[in-house]
Amino acid sequence: MSIRAEIKKNILEALKLLGYEENIPIKIVRPQKSSFGDYSVSVAMELGKSNGDNPMKIAEKIKEKIKGKYFDKIEVVYPGFINFYISPKYFFKEIKEAFEKKDDFGQFPKKKKKVQVEFISANPTGPLTVGNGRGGPFGDVLANVLKKYGYEVKKAYYVNDHGKQILSLGHSVLKDEEAKYNGEYIDKLNKKIKGKDPYKVGKEAAKIILNEIIKKTVKRLNVSFDEWFSENTLYEKKEVDKVLEFLREAGLTYEQEGAEWFMSTALGDERDRVIVKSDGEKTYLLGDIAYHRNKFEKGKFDKVINIWGADHYGDVPGLIAGVEAMGHMNKLEIILLQFVTVTKEGKTLRMSKRLGTAIAMDDLLDEISADVIRFFFLQKSADTHLSFNLDLAKEQSEKNPVFYVQYAYARISSILKNANKMSRINKIKNVELLNNKKEIELMKQILRFPEIIEETANDYEVHRIPQYAIDLANAFHKFYTECHVLTVDKELREARLGLVSLSKTVLKNTLKLMGISAPEKM
Repeated sequence: MSIRAEIKKNILEALKLLGYEENIPIKIVRPQKSSFGDYSVSVAMELGKSNGDNPMKIAEKIKEKIKGKYFDKIEVVYPGFINFYISPKYFFKEIKEAFEKKDDFGQFPKKKKKVQVEFISANPTGPLTVGNGRGGPFGDVLANVLKKYGYEVKKAYYVNDHGKQILSLGHSVLKDEEAKYNGEYIDKLNKKIKGKDPYKVGKEAAKIILNEIIKKTVKRLNVSFDEWFSENTLYEKKEVDKVLEFLREAGLTYEQEGAEWFMSTALGDERDRVIVKSDGEKTYLLGDIAYHRNKFEKGKFDKVINIWGADHYGDVPGLIAGVEAMGHMNKLEIILLQFVTVTKEGKTLRMSKRLGTAIAMDDLLDEISADVIRFFFLQKSADTHLSFNLDLAKEQSEKNPVFYVQYAYARISSILKNANKMSRINKIKNVELLNNKKEIELMKQILRFPEIIEETANDYEVHRIPQYAIDLANAFHKFYTECHVLTVDKELREARLGLVSLSKTVLKNTLKLMGISAPEKM
């Protein structure tokens, strides 16, 4: 049983003894300051709000009923927090188990739940920009975390190869008066593609852009997909028409101003949505509903997570209503990523050598490695604007968080290489000797790994992963500075080498989650 589960069990048992309901949600958090303990619970304050009792008194009563064996100290602090200080005995026990699990440490049991993560899905009308490319590392890492949590996970890219943007691309390649896109890639396509029908030219151009530009950029970014799904196939197989007919038969459409509308307000939307325009053209929403019906009914996904740019905010309610109209309640989640800017020498870069407008992802990849891009892109939460500091990204020092974390891994590798001449590390020994404050702090960070996986799998806050990597590297650097690993004391040396070896395993697997390399030398 994890220590969080132990705390929750004790709290619930205490509440039951005090006459409170058994289904009270228990939120267990890690205090930002270690002086407030290892874990903190605010349930007394929540109970105080609901019944008017003094939270401090409630907290004291709960504290009196707790009998957990791994708690060194439990204290109540204003305005009603219950703080838990965990015994080193617990860390010793867990560190032994973690070492035995090796690479399986942090891997949760398989769950009977199939999840699709769809991300990037930029239109095949031009190279990926840093804006739509932000979804690459985010979606890839979220999928990795969900797999680690035990779900069956598939990664998808939705190829928008149907409709007006394809026609606009064709006009652009033909360089006629209706051209919309420009850049050196359009010049190359103009020379390569022969034809006069703008839609056919656009279809051919979209295939070339997808296969020869976008897919190559995605690979450079160290992202892979299980499926590249063509929007056009939904129209070829009449799946869009079937959805339209379904909505009509369900009484969820009506005609107004020559267009056909989806009555999405009946499903919680703030307004109804056009699904067939007055000229007979079907809207993107109708195609999106058909695509998601395909996901749930043919793909058999229990949950779908879409990662979109923030500019699609207005499209979210309509699609969720459409999915629910198909009978798939609470199965779709949409994460919106805020915008990206690139700065150099304190100034925001705006022009692209490839596009002439937004910065192309390939431009960034030409400047720095995918490791650095992925780490920097992952550091901010989805709802936060991302300012990519190109100067810091190129920095080869501890100022650069990627360098800092990878240097910790390389240092660990060097220690273990030297240690092999003195000790074979096939298990952790004498763990009870690890009672230095820095040793305890490193053990605490190592044991956070499964918690990080569980929390991220439930709230999708992927930025937690690079922060954990920094925290773990920081704890290791401090441990290494204070504790002589290759000491002459054989028993203590074996204990510390076991801790170093486990640090390497967990740091390697954290970097692997992020799709970032773990260099043995730097």
